Amino acid sequence: MLYQIVSLLLEVVVGIVSGVCLLRLYMQYQRIPMSARSGNPLGHFVFALTDWIVLPLRRILPAIGALDTASLVAAFLLQLAEFGVLWLLAGGAGGLFAVPILAAFGLARMAISGMSGAVIVYAVLSWVQTRSVMADVIERLVAPLLMPIRRVLPLVGGVDLSPLALLVILQIAAIVLGHLQASVLMAF
Repeated sequence: MLYQIVSLLLEVVVGIVSGVCLLRLYMQYQRIPMSARSGNPLGHFVFALTDWIVLPLRRILPAIGALDTASLVAAFLLQLAEFGVLWLLAGGAGGLFAVPILAAFGLARMAISGMSGAVIVYAVLSWVQTRSVMADVIERLVAPLLMPIRRVLPLVGGVDLSPLALLVILQIAAIVLGHLQASVLMAF
């Protein structure tokens, strides 16, 4: 019971912070303005939640082109800490080598879940037709993944089904990732 409670709490806290680190990485990669002057309300939240871990890492990890390696490493370290604590609580069963593997898969799972959430928010906001800074940010996050699908999938009765297709693709990716994780861990 204690393991389940700690696992849940770690999953929520680490999931939020590492997910926001990945969001920071992706927003910077997409060159979405995040400063207070830009009017992006999400930017202030992202900085407030991640500066404590990203800024110290940025001193030692330079960016590689448009890729903010400090945000990526921060998200991985948070996942590593989560699975390390769970491994210790489980009594060290399964070997320590499994912890970084689980952290890497956790990071990939987090990216898929985060993008799935962004696609759902995008779809709902597109139905409401609200023009806000937040809707623009969500659209800029999702648009690069929707563009290739829109080239292949035509409008059906004037309805854009590309968000639905992207959600299906993301769910398939999550299933494949789960099976890949199981087979990698079984190999050890």
